[in-house]
This record gives sequence, C-alpha cells and structure tokens, in this order.
Amino acid sequence: MLLVVDANILIGELLRKRGRILFNHPRLNLYISNRVFNETGYELNKRINLMIQKEKIESSLGEETLNFWNSTINDTIKIVHISEFSHLEEEAKNRIPRDPNDWEIVAISILLNADIWTQDCDFIGCGRATWTTDTLIYFLNKNT
Repeated sequence: MLLVVDANILIGELLRKRGRILFNHPRLNLYISNRVFNETGYELNKRINLMIQKEKIESSLGEETLNFWNSTINDTIKIVHISEFSHLEEEAKNRIPRDPNDWEIVAISILLNADIWTQDCDFIGCGRATWTTDTLIYFLNKNT
C-alpha cells in the first residue's frame, strides 16, 4: 500500500508505540517530501525536549524516539525530491485550496498514484483517498 504521509501523522505517531510499530508494517510503502522531512525533524526535537523538560518522558525515551526517526527515514520512509513533482504544483494547490502549503503531499500522491495518510480534513476532496491512523490500523489488521 503506497501512502504519502502528512507531517502531523509522523510527529504524532513517532511519539506513540503503535505508530513506531505501524511505520515498520511490511505492507506499507511510505513517502514524504524534503519539506515534510525537515518539518518533522524540527517539530519532533522541539516536542521531545518540551516533554523531557515537563518530565512527561525520560530523556532516554526521547533519544530512542529520535534514533527511531533517523533509522526509519533511512530504512522505511522514502523521500521524494521536489524535482520529481514540482511540475504538479499548480494542480496540487488547486486540489487543496484551504491549505495550499500542503500541496507537496497532494503532488506526490498524484505522481505515485498513492493515498494520503493524514488526520487533516483539508485533504478531503483533493481527489486522492485519505486514511486516518485508526482506519489504517483497522484495515491492516483485518487484511493480514
């Protein structure tokens, strides 16, 4: 199953055990843009540091999560470079008028004929199938 992953999914699920398991599911082929990669790394560092400061997690768990992210991006999640999908920018922006900043996700989805894994309602109606985490987990468990 080909999925383009929204940054909010990456950040939220990297902080959850279920998400870390899901990212390694053998039936999933996950893709992101360079921008999503950079945004995820930045936000993940920021959130983990804040959680450590507020004593919600131990620093060792924060380090483990960052290490998982670094290994996942190298082993499991593939980065699609903008040169591969920039020609789809106008079409993608037209498909997601409420949040044109997310055009890269739509463009990659068009390019790869892939669905989108997101919790963001702005993707509804963009012409590509969208999956929430709960629906994806249900589907994968039902069809294993």
